[in-house]
Parts: sequence; C-alpha cells; structure tokens
Amino acid sequence: MPDLSNQRRMAAQLLKCGEGRVWIDPSRQEDLADAVTRKDIRGAIKARVIQRLPIAGTSRGRARRLAEERRKGRHSGPGSRKGTPIARVTKKGRWMRRIRAQRKLLAALREGKKIPPSVYRTFYRKAKGGMFRSRAHLLLNLRLAGHVPEEKTA
Repeated sequence: MPDLSNQRRMAAQLLKCGEGRVWIDPSRQEDLADAVTRKDIRGAIKARVIQRLPIAGTSRGRARRLAEERRKGRHSGPGSRKGTPIARVTKKGRWMRRIRAQRKLLAALREGKKIPPSVYRTFYRKAKGGMFRSRAHLLLNLRLAGHVPEEKTA
C-alpha cells in the first residue's frame, strides 16, 4: 500500500476540508501514487477517485427519544433531580401559586361578608404588588388592620 500522505494533503487543500475528510478509493491507490502535482490531484477528484466525505454530526435520535419520554413524565425521579424543590419551580410558577391562593382567600372573605369590598380591593392591590409572602401572611395583615376577627382556639 503506497504512502499517499502528500496526495491526501493536496486533496484536502483543493477540497477545502481537513485531511480526515479526504476519501481515496482503495482500489485505485496504486494509480494515485504517481499523482504528484496539484493538476494530477484535480484530475483524480474529477474522476471521483478522491472525494470529500460529509461532515459527521452528532446524532440527535437518542436525545429526541429521551425528550419524548420526559414529556411523558419518565426520568424525573429523585436520582435525576438537581436543585432544591424550590429551585425546580420557576419564579413565575411560584408567583402564580402564591397569588392564586391569596386571591381565593380574599374572594372567600368577601363572599362570606367578613370584609367589605373596599378592604377587599385594597388588599387585592397589595397582594398584586407582592406585599404578602403567603395566605397566612395576608391573613395576619388583615387581622392587624382589624378587618378579620381573631380565631378562637379550643
């Protein structure tokens, strides 16, 4: 088998690719040993003795399959988790959970005539502004403001 490193180097320059992507027809290697000029190499490229291989990419097939399974809820057990439970919920998700609970509480208090609509509106706006950490915090502020009576513990 002849040493075709020089021919491979020239072919890589002519094909504008790396030497690793230059394919030389194994059955025509003996003929190519005589090709010493760039003109000879160009002729071999034209005769399809030398070709440029396609770029080998990374297959996404396995990644797509895994993503499909994750959409179904697989691969999400404790061993696959990184980060605290709080870190795994988006800021928006946390906000929605908190504000919906607070608004439900306010609506229930208004419907049950525990607070007048004016107080409801005031505290609704405060909740929207992010003033309260939780339902309990909202309730505490309502009590401190004197709008909801203290609950008696038996």
